[in-house]
Amino acid sequence: MVNQQTLQGSWNEIAGKIRSKWGQVTQDELQQAKGNMDQLVGLIQRKTGEARGKIEKFLDDAASDGGSAVSGVVETAREYASHAMDSLGANVDSVRDGAEHVADRVRDGYESASHVVQERPASSIAVAFGAGLVAGVLLTLVLGRQS
Repeated sequence: MVNQQTLQGSWNEIAGKIRSKWGQVTQDELQQAKGNMDQLVGLIQRKTGEARGKIEKFLDDAASDGGSAVSGVVETAREYASHAMDSLGANVDSVRDGAEHVADRVRDGYESASHVVQERPASSIAVAFGAGLVAGVLLTLVLGRQS
């Protein structure tokens, strides 16, 4: 037989099923019996003349259908979470691949610059001095305007 906790937890669904099966039971009467199994069964018996055993079986079935609906929702949520984790894993792999590609390009650029410095040290020093000079002049102009 349905326990009080199950009855209260699935009340809206169970009440809807009672109203579908026994339309002569009003919403107000259901609200008065809410959560009290004996009172609910007695109400349905008085209104319908149905046997207590049939009413209790109906309520058990209605409550178990509610539980299976909740189980279905939980399973669907698990499936979505699993799919989201799979997608996230694929995105993380994609970002990791991109980062490795950038690191490879930086490494190649460093090796190329190192090779140029080794082959042409005087030209490299001149270029570095010129770049430093230009950066210093630009920085002085920018900082001078802010003062």
